[in-house]
Amino acid sequence: MPVAALIVAAGRGSRAGEGVPKQYRLLGGKPVLTLTLNAFLGHPKIETALVVVHPDDIDLYRQAVAALPPERTGRLLPVAYGGETRQDSVRNGLEALAAAAPRHVLIHDAARPFATEALIARALDAAERWDAAVPGISVTDTIKVIGPRNEVVSTPDRAGLRAVQTPQAFGFAALLAAHRRAAEAGIGDFTDDGALAEWAGHPVHVFDGDPLNTKLTHASDFAEAERRLRGLAMTYMTRLGTGFDVHAFGDGDHVWLGGIKVPHDRGVIAHSDGDVVLHALTDALLGAIADGDIGTHFPPSDPQWRGASSDRFLAHAAALVRGRGGLIDHLDATLLCEKPRLGPHREAMRQRIAEIVGLRLDQVSLKATTTEKLGFTGRSEGIAAQAAATIRLPEVSPEVSP
Repeated sequence: MPVAALIVAAGRGSRAGEGVPKQYRLLGGKPVLTLTLNAFLGHPKIETALVVVHPDDIDLYRQAVAALPPERTGRLLPVAYGGETRQDSVRNGLEALAAAAPRHVLIHDAARPFATEALIARALDAAERWDAAVPGISVTDTIKVIGPRNEVVSTPDRAGLRAVQTPQAFGFAALLAAHRRAAEAGIGDFTDDGALAEWAGHPVHVFDGDPLNTKLTHASDFAEAERRLRGLAMTYMTRLGTGFDVHAFGDGDHVWLGGIKVPHDRGVIAHSDGDVVLHALTDALLGAIADGDIGTHFPPSDPQWRGASSDRFLAHAAALVRGRGGLIDHLDATLLCEKPRLGPHREAMRQRIAEIVGLRLDQVSLKATTTEKLGFTGRSEGIAAQAAATIRLPEVSPEVSP
C-alpha cells in the first residue's frame, strides 16, 4: 500500500550552536538532511517523501536535495512550510500530502540521520499491524519525577518506560483528522505525534527502536556523529549464543511451539505455556549478551508468569539485545520429539518468531528431528528444543591517529 515519509525540518536547532540550522550542517561532508532523506528514499517501500522546511531555508533545502543521488529525487514532493510549533509543521506537511492520499505515513525528524533500513522496516510493519506506533528504547537510567522545588515526587519503574524516537508510523487519514481536531480545539503543545494520537483516542503501540538512531541536538552530538561516520567510534563484534529447553508431557490437547498452538494428544507440564522453541531461542539471545537465562528474568517462582505466553520472553530478550545497540542476524532452532510433526506448522512458526523478534523471514530457521526412539523424547515422555542466535554487539574502538 502507498507509504509516504514526512520529514520535519523546519526547526532552528539553536542548542546545536551558531551557524545554519542543524539539519543543514555538514556531516561526513553532506548536509544532515541529505543523509536523512537518503535513508528513506532508499527504502523500497517508501513511495514518496515530503519535507517541511522553514521559509528562510529554501536555498539550504535545495542544496541538500542536490547532494542526493539523482534517481531518488524523483520521489520528492514539493516542500511544505513549517509553522510556529512542531505540531503546526507536521499538520502543514500532512495537508500537503493529502492530494497524494497515502495509506500510511512515517513522521521523522530531519535531525535523526541514522535511521536504518531495519528500523524503517519495523516502522512499516508496525503501521500495517496497529495503524499508530512509535519506536521506543528501554530506559537504562533511573528516572525521577520532581516537584516545583526540585524534590523527588516519585520513582517510576523503568521496566515500563520507553524513550520514544522517530520514525513514528500512522494511518494517514486518522493522523490528519487528529491534527485537524487538535487545531480546531486550540491545542498545539504536543511534542510528538504519538502523544497527539493518544489524545485523539487512538491506541498507540511501541515497537523496538534503535539506540543508534540518535537525534543531533548539541554540538557534541555532531562530533560523535562524525566519528561514527568515519568508522572510529564503533565496530561490531559477532557473538553466538545457544539455548536448550525441555518439558515433560502431561494431560492436555495441545502444545505451544514457536508461538503457534499445535493440536496434540498431550499437553506439557510447565509454569508458563511451555513453548520449548521460544524458551530455547530466548536463552540463546540471553546467552549471546551474557545476561543470565530465562529463569533469571522470569523466575518460575513468580506467580505472574504462570501460564504466560512465551512470546513475551522472546520479545524481552530481543529488546535487551537492541537496548545494547546490538543487531540480531539469525535465529536457528531444532525441535526434538517423535510427535507432533513440525512440517504442517513450520512456516507459521517461522513467521511468528520473525514477527516477535522483528526479523525478516529469511533470518529465522526452524528444523525438527526425532531421536530414533531413544531417550525420553524417543519414548514420547517429553519434548525438547535447542537453539542458536547470532548477533552483533557494538564495541568502542580506540581512535587511531593518521
